[in-house]
Amino acid sequence: MPWFDMREAELREYRIATAEPADLDAFWACHLRRAREQAKPVELVRYAPETYGDLEVFDVEFSGAGGDRIKGWYLRPAGGVAPLPVVVTFIGYGGGRGLPVEHTRLPATGLAQFVMDTRGQGGKWTVGATGDSSAVGPAFPGVMTRGLSNPDDYYYTRLFVDAVRAVEEAAELPGVDPSRIGVAGGSQGGGLALAAAALSGDRVRVAQADVPFLCDIQRGITVGGQPPYTEVASFLSQHVDLVPQALETLRYVDCALLARRITARCLLSVGLMDEVCPPSTVYAAYHEISAPKELAVSRFGTHAVPSIQIERGLSFLRTHLA
Repeated sequence: MPWFDMREAELREYRIATAEPADLDAFWACHLRRAREQAKPVELVRYAPETYGDLEVFDVEFSGAGGDRIKGWYLRPAGGVAPLPVVVTFIGYGGGRGLPVEHTRLPATGLAQFVMDTRGQGGKWTVGATGDSSAVGPAFPGVMTRGLSNPDDYYYTRLFVDAVRAVEEAAELPGVDPSRIGVAGGSQGGGLALAAAALSGDRVRVAQADVPFLCDIQRGITVGGQPPYTEVASFLSQHVDLVPQALETLRYVDCALLARRITARCLLSVGLMDEVCPPSTVYAAYHEISAPKELAVSRFGTHAVPSIQIERGLSFLRTHLA
């Protein structure tokens, strides 16, 4: 795949052009307050001890946006001495929480892990267990356009609230050190990690986001050549009357704008041949982070995260949490 976005020198200077909504902080404070008011206690059930042995795995259910019950996994490393650092991890587009066997890398290195299921997704490449009962209005297949005409109804408003609530609930899990919380994910999961870090204040110590989605979205939907950004472009090519409302909605969930609020130490990665999350959109988010940060650049990288970056991310999390 050839370079299609900007030259490296231009990327190093690029900044997001989308203006931040004047009520952005008030918007998120309102949605998070409502979710906390509607929350019910977390439920933990030990899962398949005959399969996982000394690795403790719990099937989790907690309250997200609108009080909706969100599924997850909590994995506690064998022989770990409590209180443990915990990494809240988020899933890429189309996937769900999967099975615990898919999430053993972090517990194998001594870190506890809380895996958040993604409401209304799961089945494209790994299974999910949480529905999304709040969808309104017309939508293109996928979730990118679900409720796009109003930020209060938008799918990613709900999902970002879920992500923040996951961090808050992870801090209260048995055996967790609430002063050592990290967030991590790739693609959509990377965007959720940035959003959770931005909206959780100082609660999150470190954030790892590989090829993050949902950054500089208004640019992404015009230059991205692959889904999910193309879902929005296709939808708006038919719903021409909804263009102003849609672009307004997207400003509230743009992780490049939210990134200005991140206080956690960050590690991001970008592939300069990535058609799914164009490199300029990742640089846009990176440049807005004022906290300590690193950017791993793969000059010939696409949307697949190379193994060396997976290892680097693991080292990053252990160095700053363990």
